[in-house]
This record gives sequence, structure tokens and C-alpha cells, in this order.
Amino acid sequence: MPDFRYALRSVALSICAFAVSLAHAAPVATVEVDARDAPRGIQRVHLVLPARAGSLTLLYPKWLPGEHAPNGPIGALSGLKFSSGGKRLAWRRDDVNMYAFHVTIPANGGSLEASFEVLSEHDAKAPNATRLATDSVAIILWNQLMLYPAGVQSDDLQVTARLRLPDGWSFGTALPQTTASGGEIQFGQVSLTTLIDSPVLAGRYFRTEALGGTPAVYLHLAADSAAALAMPADTLAQYRKLVQEAGALFGATHYNEYHFLWSLSGQIDFEGIEHHQSSDNRSAERTLIDNELRRSADAEMLLPHEYTHSWNGKYRRPAGLATGNYDSPMRGELLWVYEGLTEYIGMVLSARSGLAPAADARDNWADAAAWAQTRKGREWRPLADTAISGPIIYDLAPEWQDRTRGVDYYVESALLWLEADTLIRSKSGGAKSLDDFCKLFHGAPSTAPKVVPYDFNEVVKTLNSVLPYDWRGFWTERLNRLREEAPLEGLKASGWKLSFDSEPTLEQKGTEAIQKKTNLQYSLGFDLRDEGAVIINIVPGSPTDLAGIAPGSHLVAVDGRKYSKEVLQDALNAGGKDVRTIKFLIEKDDTFNVVELHYAGKARYPRLEREPSVPDLLSAITAPRAP
Repeated sequence: MPDFRYALRSVALSICAFAVSLAHAAPVATVEVDARDAPRGIQRVHLVLPARAGSLTLLYPKWLPGEHAPNGPIGALSGLKFSSGGKRLAWRRDDVNMYAFHVTIPANGGSLEASFEVLSEHDAKAPNATRLATDSVAIILWNQLMLYPAGVQSDDLQVTARLRLPDGWSFGTALPQTTASGGEIQFGQVSLTTLIDSPVLAGRYFRTEALGGTPAVYLHLAADSAAALAMPADTLAQYRKLVQEAGALFGATHYNEYHFLWSLSGQIDFEGIEHHQSSDNRSAERTLIDNELRRSADAEMLLPHEYTHSWNGKYRRPAGLATGNYDSPMRGELLWVYEGLTEYIGMVLSARSGLAPAADARDNWADAAAWAQTRKGREWRPLADTAISGPIIYDLAPEWQDRTRGVDYYVESALLWLEADTLIRSKSGGAKSLDDFCKLFHGAPSTAPKVVPYDFNEVVKTLNSVLPYDWRGFWTERLNRLREEAPLEGLKASGWKLSFDSEPTLEQKGTEAIQKKTNLQYSLGFDLRDEGAVIINIVPGSPTDLAGIAPGSHLVAVDGRKYSKEVLQDALNAGGKDVRTIKFLIEKDDTFNVVELHYAGKARYPRLEREPSVPDLLSAITAPRAP
């Protein structure tokens, strides 16, 4: 036992000594990335790290900011080799921390060189490990391409990066560049924090637009085809308006420049990942040129949500998520602020900018309210628990999430922030709003990128400075309660209520198209994945649930006719108010069964309906602010 303690102490002292050395000597690491083979799923890395003789532990980034989870794609790393002073070094993976590698630097070493490949994992669930490149588009994520010494804070390690792209490709990034020629880009020296927080978007078909703003904001588009870049002029104007509306809301910025990186591809999954001075946005190839896709909620709110994160999540960050490195576990108990408030502001800015026309903005709120009603897991699991368990939620399959809950701290928290906003407006007679909270919490003075952590007490204190109220009790009760009903009090207080119609709106059609599924959650009680007609995400207590249908079942026929979207829709709309039987032929586990669903009514798609006895605060909330 004494020997064990001595060994641990020696390791701790050596790590501390290395960290002190880094701080005083300001060593600079270099990383060279060859992405010319990225289209087939291979990126090659050569890394040089400052090092002293002796034992050294290198870490692969595990806990990734913006993903709130330990899903660094360690399984994608291949061909790892270490050398020092021209000699190959043996290495050993830690037998507890799979993200740690132990090497010994010889006396005449001076630096440590590492070379490895990062491979694309097409079936991975983690956003940063899935397919990130096609023949015409590539997303370069530096967290995949780095190793760093254990015990070192990411702010303290300086890095210079060089990137090689396929011939003829263009790129966009928030990283400062020193030279760019012949497909090779040399980036300026930055901290490891800034490097990993600054992805690169590259492509064969590329377009860059200045969106205005002070500091400047840019939109970079990379697509699988030249035609996909033909964004309409009015849409471009709305993105310029987004920059203006965000400036009017927050009253300050916390970036040197901001770069929207938007990949448009049918091969790369939909995603949005925030960064301090940029965002990694991924949509279907024709999102900007297909009116139906462009009007989807996902397209209308993607960039407003990720842009908001520059203020809420990157600049102001919950203390539990501001770890200073990529190996310390993150605590997500305040994700209802980090993601929930961002979801709310994103919905507001999408409306104020015109990206979501007034009718679409109301549809987005109707969709949120109807979705919240399906989350029957609310009866046993409080919203607070979904935030605390955030690290294990993102990669969960969707099959049973109406029972278990998932990342509910996005949409359900947005509904609660709507309630908070309406409460402030009502009690102040319209003199105050959540806009005032945003200016105080995220606003002046403008700064370069930095992190200012906060806790629950500061959220409560700032809300009280806007409107004295029992905000601690407000949030504590709503975050921890168990009840069947969705939290629609804010929607009602805004002058609207949830209703349903038998026909989808253009926004709802676009959302189904971009998500590649048919949404029958509010009628028969399930989503149907377009590919293979697979039933997913069954609503507890719905006709599908009561019929005993399992997720993963394939819908083969409806009322004796081979399944198609039209056949299913005709069967759903064929009846009236009386309960009738709809027969599904289901295939699951190589077994076919006829299952009867009992249903009254027609298709149901969410709408908002005015409550004439209540002032229309929702229209006031979503009205433009910028001149």
C-alpha cells in the first residue's frame, strides 16, 4: 500500500511539473492533417508535441463541448505510431481510461511525434463520428485529430495547424489563416481550446456570403452539387436580418468574427453543433432550393439556434460544463438553460428574422406543444433528470422515448421559458420581457471569445433583477414535478391554445421530408420511417400502442392494400367521429400478422388557435426588433 501511494504521488507530481512547464515555456504543438482522402473516409494526421524525457500520458478528446457527452470517436482512430529523436516508441493504452495512451520519452528526445489515421464510422450514433464527407463535401473536426498531454488545460497548450484539401476545393472556418495555396492551408497559432472549437468546412462546390454585423458574420455553404448553392435572394436577406436581430436582442457580441458552416448533402445526417465563433450545420442537399425543405422547422430554426449558442452556451456556460479540458466529466444539470433557453431564443429569432414567416412560427410552437403532450415519461421522470442524465441520452434510440423521455430539456424547457417570458410581460405591464434578461445575462460589454461560467443562483438573481418574483420556486417546481399534462401554461398566457387540423401545413410537410419520416404521432400514435416503412416512436396509450405493435415493425399493407403514403392517408381520413377499425399487415422478425387499430376521426396536425380573451403576447414576442 505505501508503494502504491508513492507511485500515485510521483505520477501526480510529474503531471503537475509538465503543466507548469507548459505554462512558463509556452510550448507550441503542430498538427498536420491530410484530408485529401476524406471523401472515402480517411484523414491522416502528423502531430508534434513538446515533451521532456520520462513517462507521458497522451489523451484523445473524450468529453466534447456542445455534445455534453463522452463520445469522442476513439474507435475511429487507426495506425497509431509514436516516435522521438527519430526512434519508434512503444505505447500502451490505459486499462481503465480507453482514451489514454502511455509512452516513455527517451533522454535525447526533445519532442514527441505521433501519426495516425481517423476513419469515418458510417453507422456510429455520435454526431462527430458519423459520415462527415462525400465526394464533394468534408467537415474537419479537430477534436478527432488531436492528442494532448494529461494534466494540461486546453487553454494552456498552443497549437499551429496545417490542412491539405483535395485539389480545387474551397473552405470556410473561424480559424485565423496565415497562408493558403494549392490546397494547403496554414493556420495561425491558437490554443487547443480554440482549435477544437473551430471546425473547417470544405467542398468542391462552395459559396461564401457576408452577412454584415460588427464584428463581421459570414455564411459558408458546401454542397454535393453546384445547383444546391442557389439560395434565393430573399432567404439570404433573412440570414442578414438574423444577424441584426441577434444584435438587437443581446446588445453585444463575444466573437472576433462569426462563421456559419453549412453542409448540404444527402449523405451526411442532419445535425447542428455550436462553437463560439462558428457553427457546424448539416442539412439535406436541396434544403435551400426546395421550398418545402426550406420551410421545415429544422431548416428555419437550425442556424438561429446554433448562432444563439455563441452567447448562451459558449460565452455564458454552466459551471458544470466549463471543465477546461476534454477528459473531465461534464455535469448537465443546467441544460434546461444551455439548450432550453437556446431553443426558445432560436424559435424567437427565426420569427423575428423572417426565416419562419408568422404562420410557420405559430406552427413551430404548435408542433412543440403537441410533441410535449406525447412525452408520457413525464409521469415518472422529472425534466431535471433528463438534464442530469444528458450524457447518456443523446445516443439513445428513439423507439421508446415517449415512455422514457429523451433530450426533453430542449423543447419542454422552451415552453417553460415562454411561460417565464409571458409572466414577466404580464406582471410588468409590458415594460419588461425576457429580452431584458438576455441583455443582462449575455450582453454588454462586447468581448473577444471567453467563457463566463454561471450557476442556478445567478440565473435566479438575474431574473429577479428584471422582475422581482419567486423565480427559484418557479424553476424548482417545474423542473422537478411529476404530472401527465404538458407544460402549456405559457402558450395559453401568450394568447394561444393548441388545436389540430386534418391537413399538414407546408412547414409540417417540409419537416417530414427533411426528417425522412411520416408523423402520425397525434392520430394513430407513431412515426413511420420512410425507408422500409418502419414504425418507430410509439406514443403510450395511442391506438398503435393499444394494438400491441412493437417499434421496428414494418408496415406492409393497410386495409388489404399494399402500403404507400397515399393508401395510409386515405385510410386515416376515410372515417368520421365514430370509432372504426383500420387493419395493418405487419412484418416483424420474419413473421406476418394482421393487427387491428381502433380509431375515431381523421389525420391530426398541430395548429395554434387564438384565445380572444387573452392578449396576444406571442405576436409581440416574435415581432422584429432591429431597424
